Amino acid sequence: MTTLTCKVSSVDAITKKVYRVRLTPKVAFNFRAGQYLMVIMDERDKLPFSLASTPKETRFIELHISASERHLCAMAVIDRILKDREIMVEIPKGEAWLRDDTERPIVLIASGTGFSYARSILLTVLEHQPHRVVALYWGGRERNDLYDLSELTLFERKYSQLTVVPVVEQPDKNWQGRTGTMLSAVMQDYHNLNPYDLYIAGSFEMSKSARKLFCTERYACVDRMFSDAFTLI
Repeated sequence: MTTLTCKVSSVDAITKKVYRVRLTPKVAFNFRAGQYLMVIMDERDKLPFSLASTPKETRFIELHISASERHLCAMAVIDRILKDREIMVEIPKGEAWLRDDTERPIVLIASGTGFSYARSILLTVLEHQPHRVVALYWGGRERNDLYDLSELTLFERKYSQLTVVPVVEQPDKNWQGRTGTMLSAVMQDYHNLNPYDLYIAGSFEMSKSARKLFCTERYACVDRMFSDAFTLI
């Protein structure tokens, strides 16, 4: 693990509550797709954020930060980087990184800004294992929560082995995709998850429910399910 001082290259508001942040480290760094970093606010205050960029992108780090009144700690991070234009991070962290020593098909499951975790894995697989089958389930409360859906649509058109399933819990009248929860969508689409590697990013509650449902009702192998939430539940 390395402690880096990073210059804040850009902060872009993707939605009313989600920011795309790009950091430029002052020294070299490395990580595996699916890992995260800790933003150091002070010695006792460190906050985790998944890396949306890929390991090959060594000149910058991309983060997707959801900052609102419901995420006051994340708001403090945004305030700090906008004010200081510099931040310290610890990298890399996490054990739910991409297992690329296999060609087993992948199911990626992400809610909200958990997409940043899925994005790093997805882009890495598409580049280095171009024939590996991948399905990405991305869920949000509203359509706007799926902030990079247009990018994913382009990827799906380009890569025949990729399936993208956006799921919205509270759709508006113009939404034509799947509705409900991501877990329900996965349960509807798969009767046997045993052959798959599953990568999950979301709340502790969602991750816990996914592990229970998929293992007991869809034959998923617990040793082929990856989520850093599993270490805390």
